[in-house]
Amino acid sequence: MIIGYARTSTSEQKAGLEAQERDLKAAGVKRTFSEQTSSVGPRQELEAAIDYAREGDVLIVTKLDRLARSVSHLGELVSRLETKGVSLRVLAMGMDTATPTGRLMINLLGSIAQFEREIMLERQREGIAKAKGEGKYKGRAPTARAKADEIIRLTDAGMSREAIATKLGIGVASVYRVLKSAKEAAA
Repeated sequence: MIIGYARTSTSEQKAGLEAQERDLKAAGVKRTFSEQTSSVGPRQELEAAIDYAREGDVLIVTKLDRLARSVSHLGELVSRLETKGVSLRVLAMGMDTATPTGRLMINLLGSIAQFEREIMLERQREGIAKAKGEGKYKGRAPTARAKADEIIRLTDAGMSREAIATKLGIGVASVYRVLKSAKEAAA
């Protein structure tokens, strides 16, 4: 069976998730596991996809960065798949671990992807430090705080914290933070 895995980091990337799902379907995927979560957090759908896979199956992702966060993580995932007799295919690279060349390429490209990410983060830190030094850096816009009134209104209406987070496109922890701040301000 051909199994697909799609992931975006945030709920705002809905179009990206839909594009991945479309590409996976076009590649012949019969069952797709999708989620919107950070690569560093728990990824329940990835775990479900690996658990679902059986010997002879293929797990397909559109791009390598949708699957693994580092070379060691990639190696761990490939090893888990190989142990189950499952191969990994990456559409954007035309790579398949069912072949010796595919296994070589996944290791090389995983190393390059990690290197590129580390360089990008280094440049980002340098840019932020420069902007802070010039007094131009304000940080990320506080999206949850901007929605504090709506969070409180929905809580008063009896909506769960998780439902509020989903409805407003913010994290559950942000909902709890806003409510804690509101409670402290009222005390």
